[in-house]
Amino acid sequence: MTWRRQSHKAFIGIALALLVSTAGCVDEKIVYRDGPNFAAPPAAAASFLGYNDDVNKATTCGSCHVGQQAKWKSTKHADAFKTLETSGQSQGFCQACHTVNNLGNVATDTTAGWRSTKDKRYHDVQCESCHGAGLQHVQSPTRGQMLASVKADTGRALTTGCSECHTGTHHPFVEEWRSSRHATSYTRGYNSLTSTPTAPEVPGGPRAACVSCHVGQNVLANWGVNTNYAEKSLGQTNATAVGVTCAVCHDPHGSPNAGNLRFATDARDLDNNLCMKCHYRRSVPDFSGSQNSPHSPQGPMLLGQAGWWPPGIQIDGDIVASHGSERNPKLCATCHVNKYTVTDKATGNFVQSVTGHRFAAIPCVDANGLPTTSQNCTITARSFKSCAGSGCHTEATARTIMLGAEADILLLANALQTMLIDSRVPASAKVSGQVSTWRGATFNRNLALHPGSEVHNPFLAKALLRASIAQMAKDYGITPPIALSLLAPYDKQILARSN
Repeated sequence: MTWRRQSHKAFIGIALALLVSTAGCVDEKIVYRDGPNFAAPPAAAASFLGYNDDVNKATTCGSCHVGQQAKWKSTKHADAFKTLETSGQSQGFCQACHTVNNLGNVATDTTAGWRSTKDKRYHDVQCESCHGAGLQHVQSPTRGQMLASVKADTGRALTTGCSECHTGTHHPFVEEWRSSRHATSYTRGYNSLTSTPTAPEVPGGPRAACVSCHVGQNVLANWGVNTNYAEKSLGQTNATAVGVTCAVCHDPHGSPNAGNLRFATDARDLDNNLCMKCHYRRSVPDFSGSQNSPHSPQGPMLLGQAGWWPPGIQIDGDIVASHGSERNPKLCATCHVNKYTVTDKATGNFVQSVTGHRFAAIPCVDANGLPTTSQNCTITARSFKSCAGSGCHTEATARTIMLGAEADILLLANALQTMLIDSRVPASAKVSGQVSTWRGATFNRNLALHPGSEVHNPFLAKALLRASIAQMAKDYGITPPIALSLLAPYDKQILARSN
C-alpha cells in the first residue's frame, strides 16, 4: 500500500468521524432558565428592593445601573445608617431618614421598606429613596422609568424629594432655602402676562436670556446635565417650572466635589465655579445695546474682572479682592453658606442649626443669633459671623470696614453722578449702541452701587469710579466736584494726558 492510499483512507476516516460527531449534535438544545437575580423583598416592604449585597453596598438597582451605583457609593447617603448609629445621638425617629422607605419618593405607605421590616437590606439612603419602589421596574423595565423629582418645597404641598428629610431644627436646609431667592428664581425667568415682549417671546412665556439661570430645568440643560427626572420636559410655563432647587446645585448620584456639588466652589474661574456659573452676567458694558447697568456681576467683581476700564487707566497687576484671594479658598461659599449652631443665651440649650442655605452673608438675626423671617433690619441687627470665620478680622471690625467702604464708594459715586448729568456732556454720548465715556462711566457707577460691591471688591469699585471721574473730566471738560487728591493716582494718569 502506497503512502498516498494510506493518506486517502485516513482522510475518509476523519471525515466519517466528523460526520458522526456532527450528527450527534443535531438533537441538542440550549435551554435558558431564569435565575434568582435578586432576593425577593418581604411582602411588608411594599415592593422596595434595597440592597442585593448589603456588606458591599451593592444595591439591586446597581446590578444594571452600574455607573450610578459607582458614583453613589462615594456619597454620604451610602453611609447614612452608619453615620446615624455612630453619631452618639441616634434615636428611633431618626432612622426613617437614614433608611429606604416612603420618604423622598412618591410612595405613601408609611410601613414600606425599613419601617416595617427592620431588614438591613434597607439601610442607608439608596436609589429607591428618591426613585421609589423598584420591584415592578425590575420585573418589567419597559413599563416605564422610575423618575425622581427635582422639586423642593416651594410652598406647594409636596410629599416627595429632598425636603422630606433635609428639614427640621437640626437640618433646616429646605426651610432656609425656601426663604432664599433661589426658591423663587423661576418667577423671574418668565414674562408677565401683561407684557409685550419682542417676538418670538410671548406674554407669560420664558425669557430666553433669563431661563438658563433662573429656571431649574434650563440651568441643568445649560450645564450639560442630561439625566432624566420627572420635571425635565416641563418648565415652559411659570406654573411648571422649578427654581434653583437642591438637585440643581447638588448631584444626588455623587460627584468629586464636596457636598456632591456639580461644580467646585473653590475654582477661581467663571466657567468652573458653581456660584459664578450664573453670578457673572453683564459684568462689563455691552455698548451694542441700551443697558448701562450690570445684572449679576458678583463673580467677575470678586476676581477683579468687572467694569469699564477707561482707555487712559493704567493699573499695575490685578485688583483682586481680599475675598477673592487664596486666603479665602471657598470664595463665595465662605460668607454665603455659613454654618453654625444657635443656642439660647440664657440657658445654653440648643435652639437650631443654621445651614447657610438662605445664602445671606450678613443676615438679620434675633437675640440668640438665629436668622429672622424678615431680612429688613438695620446694620446693627445683622450678624457678621461669616466674616469672622476665616480669622482675618472680628465681626465688629468687618462691620466697620464695610461701612467705611460704603462711605468711600458713595462719595465717589455721587461726584461722578454730578458729572454725568452735566449739560456739557453731548447728547450723542448717550445714544444707545454708541461707545462713549459717558456710557462707560454710567456703567461703572451702577456697578459700584450694586448690592455687595462694597464687600465683593471695594478696591476695584473705587478704582473704577476714580478713573471714570478723571476720564469724564478729560473728555468733556467737566471739573470734578471733589478734590483731585481723592482721585489719585488716576488724576495723574488720565488728566495729565489732556494737557
